[in-house]
Amino acid sequence: MSALNRLTITEARDLLRKGEVSAVALTEACLGAIQGAGKLNAFVHHTPDLALERAKAADARLASGDAPAMCGIPLGIKDLFCTQGVASQAASRILDGFKPQYESTVSAQLRDAGAVILGKLNMDEFAMGSSNETSVYGNAVNPWKVDARDLTPGGSSGGSAAAVAADLCLAATGTDTGGSIRQPAAFTGTVGIKPTYGRCSRWGIVAFASSLDQAGPMTKTVRDAAIMLEAMCGHDPKDSTSADLPVPDFEALLTGDIRGQKIGIPREYRMEGMPAEIEALWARGAEMLRDAGAEIVDISLPHTKYALPAYYVIAPAEASSNLARYDGVRYGHRAKLALGDGITQMYEKTRAEGFGHEVQRRVMIGTYVLSAGFYDAYYNRARKVRTLIKRDFEQAFATGIDAILTPATPSSAFGLGEMAEADPVQMYLNDVFTVTVNLAGLPGIAVPAGLDAQGLPLGLQLIGRPWEEAALLNTAQVLESAAGFVSKPEKWW
Repeated sequence: MSALNRLTITEARDLLRKGEVSAVALTEACLGAIQGAGKLNAFVHHTPDLALERAKAADARLASGDAPAMCGIPLGIKDLFCTQGVASQAASRILDGFKPQYESTVSAQLRDAGAVILGKLNMDEFAMGSSNETSVYGNAVNPWKVDARDLTPGGSSGGSAAAVAADLCLAATGTDTGGSIRQPAAFTGTVGIKPTYGRCSRWGIVAFASSLDQAGPMTKTVRDAAIMLEAMCGHDPKDSTSADLPVPDFEALLTGDIRGQKIGIPREYRMEGMPAEIEALWARGAEMLRDAGAEIVDISLPHTKYALPAYYVIAPAEASSNLARYDGVRYGHRAKLALGDGITQMYEKTRAEGFGHEVQRRVMIGTYVLSAGFYDAYYNRARKVRTLIKRDFEQAFATGIDAILTPATPSSAFGLGEMAEADPVQMYLNDVFTVTVNLAGLPGIAVPAGLDAQGLPLGLQLIGRPWEEAALLNTAQVLESAAGFVSKPEKWW
């Protein structure tokens, strides 16, 4: 029974429905795995009592025949999601001690579907980072290892990726503002999908950049992603950007047939200095899809080269507005004040102590680009570039392209501490293949497709038409099947 934590959602669901395994046994297996994986630092708030309570409720539901697909499935929840009565800190000191009296819409929908919440997962502070090194809890560690080096699990959903890859949970929630689901998935050999902006409610998710943030599942297989995504989606009147559209049965639409589809290969993604391994993997992915009956078409997305600078103007600008609410007055951390300090000193000291360096850096950038004299030069220009990037995708899809294939990351996982804080731009370049998807509001998925020369996972990204996650998942499953990626990290933790 100790191997139950290694099951996929699909396998566990089928065993639960047949009565061959219980939700309690599944949950206990995951709790045991979590207890033995402290070196990974993936889980930062543990809720074993709540997990077992929900597992018992799930078993009762299964016995009564009322069993949605996610019923009894043990999950980890990224610390960015507010969870009622459970610490929700966004990996920041400034939210120290914050236990919300409400539940985020996405985690509530998973709870209502019978899923079991094991605890909260590590992440970059306020989702600002690509390596999980900005967390107040300390960095999560990738379960994949090379030469005794600790590697990043990616960011910002690094704890989610590490937990799924190490079989500490069957799946996890993540959020993606510029690649924070897809990059960690690629670094850990897991699957991560960012749905179309508006497909999942943002209500109750601590905001980073409101026009870019989107929740999504991180799973072991594409089929699992389809099952979990359906439970997470749906219109939410509490989120003004939530789409009032029906949610398809994503799993039922996994036909495995992509014959006649057109897959675009954007020439602008062939970056100068791209590692030969990434180039070869990309070519192999295109060949796999061609062998499955798809037509491979070269396309142009001419404004791609402006995506990264535009993103790093828009996202910090929105962050500087969103993070202004953290002042130490109503909740979270408050600095100790000296005699004679006023409200201004309280704000300054609280934010200086409560926000980490990367968050402070982005708030400063955002405040600068929104300031008088620079608003038009930076922020407005970035918004115009965003429109052009979105138009590039629209024109490509208008020619009959069904999906676009690109690398997920410019490299495999790098060592923790290797990208110095002194050069944050080096870290930002990790998002080079993913930020366009957020700027255009499109769905994107990362699928593990091979190993590099060091034996570390490499992923490919598929980008789909808006609201066509079902077709995107189907193409991703074909790619997953052809790649045949079954490697797992050797247990060292």
